[in-house]
Amino acid sequence: DVQLVESGGGLVQPGGSLKLSCSSSEYTSRSNCMGWFRQAPGKEREGVASIYTGDSTPYYGDSVKGRFTISQDYVKKTVYLQMSSLKPEDTAMYYCAAGRADFPYWGQGTQVTVS
Repeated sequence: DVQLVESGGGLVQPGGSLKLSCSSSEYTSRSNCMGWFRQAPGKEREGVASIYTGDSTPYYGDSVKGRFTISQDYVKKTVYLQMSSLKPEDTAMYYCAAGRADFPYWGQGTQVTVS
């Protein structure tokens, strides 16, 4: 299975920035798309951003467009989520996921708190 490890979460003030990292054990045809999702207490899981590892094509959820940037280091098999202009409503557990048509592989998550 693909193993994913997130890091970089923490506490940040509104308007601040934070960069999350997701290290993958492998890049294969089973995991040619890497994504970031988040879930706040009492809310449904939300897709934040995703990137195709083959050509780095990014996609963003409407709530983060213009504020978050997803990128990758193909050699390190690591995906990043640069978060800027953070708002209290960005507070959530952020998860990294990998897959192809869906996302069967998930990391443990990293907490982001904006306060």
